[in-house]
Amino acid sequence: AALPNHYTPMKLVSGATTLEAGTDSLQVRFEAENGGVKLAKIYTLKRGQYTIGVRHDIANAGSATVSPQLYLQLVRDGNPARGESKWYFTFTGPAVYTDAQKFQKVDFADIKKKKADFEKSSTNGYVAMVQHYFASAWILPEGVPRNVSMDAVDIGASVADCCYRATIVAPLEPIAAGASKVMDAKLFVGPQEEKMLESLTPGLELLKDYGHLTILAKPLYWLLDKLHSFILNWGWSIVGLVLLLKIAFYWLNAKAYSSMAKMKAINPKVMEMRERLKDNPQQMQQEMMKIYREEKVNPLGGCFPIMVQIPVFIALYWVLLSSVEMRNAPWLGWITDLSTPDPYFILPAVMTLTTLLQTALNPTPPDPMQAKLMWFMPLIFSVMFFFFPAGLVMYWITNNVLSIAQQWVINTRMGVPPQFNLPKFK
Repeated sequence: AALPNHYTPMKLVSGATTLEAGTDSLQVRFEAENGGVKLAKIYTLKRGQYTIGVRHDIANAGSATVSPQLYLQLVRDGNPARGESKWYFTFTGPAVYTDAQKFQKVDFADIKKKKADFEKSSTNGYVAMVQHYFASAWILPEGVPRNVSMDAVDIGASVADCCYRATIVAPLEPIAAGASKVMDAKLFVGPQEEKMLESLTPGLELLKDYGHLTILAKPLYWLLDKLHSFILNWGWSIVGLVLLLKIAFYWLNAKAYSSMAKMKAINPKVMEMRERLKDNPQQMQQEMMKIYREEKVNPLGGCFPIMVQIPVFIALYWVLLSSVEMRNAPWLGWITDLSTPDPYFILPAVMTLTTLLQTALNPTPPDPMQAKLMWFMPLIFSVMFFFFPAGLVMYWITNNVLSIAQQWVINTRMGVPPQFNLPKFK
C-alpha cells in the first residue's frame, strides 16, 4: 500500500517552534497523507533534557483496512568522531540492547561484510548509535514487537566510505477504515551521563562502555562522582580517588615493595655469582635458587601483589576515558580540558620522568636482556601518553608519585638505602 513514509513531504502544522522563556516543554507537529492514511508526528521537547518524545498518530481515512509498520532509523558514516584520537580505543558504531542478549556492539566492518551478529527480534530494549562521550538511541515501549536490521549504504572502498543504518521496524495491528492508532517512541540524543542514562530505560547506561571490566568500573565511577560532589573539581577528584585506591591496596603494595627491597639487598651477591659462573649456566641456576632459599626471597614476590591491582587500575582508565564529565572540565592553570591532551606536553613529560624514577628504584634484573627491557618498556609506554587525555595522564602521575613514596619508605624501614639504578647498556 502507498502509505506515508520518509519520502512523503510532511507539513508543519503546530504554531510555536521555539521554547519560550518560562515554559518547560514544546510540542511540534508535522502531518502527511498518502493512500488515504494520515500520519501525524508530534515531537515533545523538554527544557534541559536530551530525550525527545515522538508520538505517531495514524488515522485511516480510506475505505479499506491497512496494515502499516512503524520504522525508525539511525544513520551515521563510518568515520570516528571529529577530533577523536586513534589512541583512545573507544567504540564507534551501532549497538542493540535486549533483556535476553543484553548489550550488543556491532562493528561497522561486520555490517559491511554482512556478518553482523545481534538479536534481531524482541519485545524490549533499544537500538543505538554510539561514539566517544555521546550516543543516540530509539526506544520503544516495553512489550511492542520489533525487528532490528543494519545495513551499509553508498558502499565505498573502505569502512569510512559508507553510511550505516540501524533500523527498528515495529509491525502495527491492522487499522480498519475510519479507525486510528497511536504509537509512542523516545529518541535520546545526548551525552553518556551515567546517572541520567540509568533513569531513562533499563540498560541504557551501558552506552557508556567500560568493556569487560564493568563490574569494577561502575563502583569506581560511583566513588569518583561522590568525591566530585565534595571537591567540585574533576581533576582533584581523580587525585583523591587514586589516593584512596593506594590506601586500600597499601598492604599489597607493601608486600611487593618489601620483596623488591630484599631482592635489591641480595643483588650484589647474585651479580657476583653470575659473573663467577657465567660459563656454567646450569650451576649458575642452582646457585641462584640456593641464594633465594637461604635469604628467604621469592623472586616473584614483588609481581603477584601488583598484578592483583592491575584490573582495578585498567578499570579506572576506562572510567576516566569514557566519562563525558571530563569533557571541558578544567583542573588548574593550563589544563582547561581534562578530556584533551596537555597542549604543552608538561604532564606527559612529568609522567615519563616519574615512570623512569620508579623503574630506577626497582632491583636490576640479573639477566642483561631483562634489564634492557625494564627500561625500554616504560619509555615506549610513556610515548603513548603524549596523546592521551590530560585526566588519564594525571591519574597515572598520581599513581607513580604515591608508589615511589611508598617504595622509598619501605626500603628505608628495611635498611635498604633507596638508590636509583641507572641503566648500563653495552
